[in-house]
Amino acid sequence: MGTALQSQQNRSYAIIGTGAIGGFYGAKLQQAGFEVHFLLHSDYQFVRQRGLRVDSVWGDFTLDSLNVYNDVHQMPPCDVVIVALKTTRNSLLTTLLPPVLKESGAVLMLQNGLGNEETVAPIVGPAHILGGLCFICSNKVGEGHIHHLDYGAITLGEYAPDYQPWGITATLQNIAGDFETAGIPTQFAEDLLLARWKKLIWNIPYNGLSVVLNARTDEIMGNQYTRLLSEQLMREVAAIAAGYNREIPESFIQKMLDHTAKMKPYITSMKLDYDHHRPLEVESIVGNPLQAAIAKQIPVPKIAMLYAQLNFINTQIKAQQTLPRS
Repeated sequence: MGTALQSQQNRSYAIIGTGAIGGFYGAKLQQAGFEVHFLLHSDYQFVRQRGLRVDSVWGDFTLDSLNVYNDVHQMPPCDVVIVALKTTRNSLLTTLLPPVLKESGAVLMLQNGLGNEETVAPIVGPAHILGGLCFICSNKVGEGHIHHLDYGAITLGEYAPDYQPWGITATLQNIAGDFETAGIPTQFAEDLLLARWKKLIWNIPYNGLSVVLNARTDEIMGNQYTRLLSEQLMREVAAIAAGYNREIPESFIQKMLDHTAKMKPYITSMKLDYDHHRPLEVESIVGNPLQAAIAKQIPVPKIAMLYAQLNFINTQIKAQQTLPRS
């Protein structure tokens, strides 16, 4: 593990993936006065010229002047690198991470699914690797335009090899302090793997079913059959977690069901990718947990079926992308 980030007010942040999540949290950090450097791709020119607009339930704002780049080699090394790319693009991290991370820095993985911290560990070596679980409804609705609909809290946990519980470190506290300064509610996870399984309790049913059923969260919860299916999927996730000695109480499952039923109508990130004919985060959100179940011989028939259905849809999306243009 790396040394703790020094306690300072001028910590610098790099945002790798300036979309609905990275763009929102990076914008909040800059709004609070932190030095933030944004990596952009398709809307680089737009944001460079016209800034970044955030419509938020916490208050709308626009950043007219940002440090924006379309090449990591033009970015300065930063104290904290926030990775908010879709996991379908994680193969790029071998190239993207090393130029922007200070030797004593930290990498914060704001990504869905399981196993992402393990992916970056060989790339960044002894640097601190943190996992962040975002409980937020936020969409990118246009070039340089983010719409934050609801929630926004982050749970932070430090990664250790094999996901050993590592407790609350000084690095976690320093970064959480910055997020709190930016108005972002922050909690700590002493056990990152348990926190990941808890997030999958929501992500597997609602991301997966939203694509397979072509439905919003309120539509899934408004039908007795799909509400029951959501609950059954949650129980399968809890069974896998229990196989890795991570207990998720019944009360947590009920809490996720209740929160989702009360949530404003929401289109999940995977459904948005499906609607825009982008590759789906099937492996990180559903495939990796399924493999974890298979390794422990834990029967999860509904997750297995969901995985097969999503792979069929994902294959179709990828096939359409390779078709020659007329």
